[in-house]
Amino acid sequence: MKIGPYQLPNNLSLAPMAGVTDLPFRLLCRRMGAGIAAGEMLTSDVRLWHTEKSRRRMDHSGEAEPRVVQIAGGDPQMMVEAAQRNADAGAQIIDLNMGCPAKKVCNKAAGSALMRDETLVRQILEAVVKAVPVPVTLKMRTGWDSTTRNAVSIARMAEDAGIQALAVHGRTRACMYQGNAEYETIRAVKQNVAIPVFANGDIDSPHKAKFVLEQTGADGLMIGRSAQGRPWIFREIASYLRDGTVCDEPSIAEVRDIMLAHLRDLHAFYGEDAGVRVARKHIDWYAKGRASAHAFRHAVMLATDARSQLEQARAYFDALANAQEQLNDAA
Repeated sequence: MKIGPYQLPNNLSLAPMAGVTDLPFRLLCRRMGAGIAAGEMLTSDVRLWHTEKSRRRMDHSGEAEPRVVQIAGGDPQMMVEAAQRNADAGAQIIDLNMGCPAKKVCNKAAGSALMRDETLVRQILEAVVKAVPVPVTLKMRTGWDSTTRNAVSIARMAEDAGIQALAVHGRTRACMYQGNAEYETIRAVKQNVAIPVFANGDIDSPHKAKFVLEQTGADGLMIGRSAQGRPWIFREIASYLRDGTVCDEPSIAEVRDIMLAHLRDLHAFYGEDAGVRVARKHIDWYAKGRASAHAFRHAVMLATDARSQLEQARAYFDALANAQEQLNDAA
């Protein structure tokens, strides 16, 4: 799969998620098999880029090519300036966000709210594509609500404007993240454009990944929430799509080691205090569905320093691993 001059190692993409897909998580998912990973959504208002949060979102140190920056906004000139500044700073692909359903984004006529104004969408697409020397991609939903699924119209417009790849989440903005994703609209989009299309929404297993590819005819898959606490989903899907091999779930010991390395990276990236706070949600995701997880989560949330957090996380997974060994021995 290719976007502009960049040949991707596979057709699996990590979806940009605010507060989740920071540099440590992107690097981890790339190691686990994601072919491409976009940074967290960045506002197109460059006046807000001087905060620590924005500076971290713009950090792509040590990241494999292609480095993808996603920008969001509703003003064509602001989107152009944001795209140009990021391209000048080393972004190799600019991704335009027309899929975020959050109220604070949509209330500013950005994100998925843009899909209600196709004239403005065209202006933004054409302006940004002309303004930067790097490929421009677009992430969108199927429409604003069930009565206005206009993804096909916007997809055609995007291709005409020079957009080089699309990602389509199989929900309208009104759906938020509720209900089941629908793939018919994504299929219609793919049938109407020649540029690469990523299908997104509810892809949570290798078998579901294959199903979605078959249902949509999409070129690739974009995975978001299913990678939270489970970054190895990319290698599982890649293996199954490549030759039908169903990988074994990672052992508890491997999960522990992946998690601890991730936590250390978060502590280093954010600094100890902020890193400990950010790490809590990731620990929660790693522990989800495991034995005694509620009690563990409560204890680990009380850790206020990196050492205690790492020790508690290690102790919990060591206990799980020991319990599993005893079960195996008994069997």
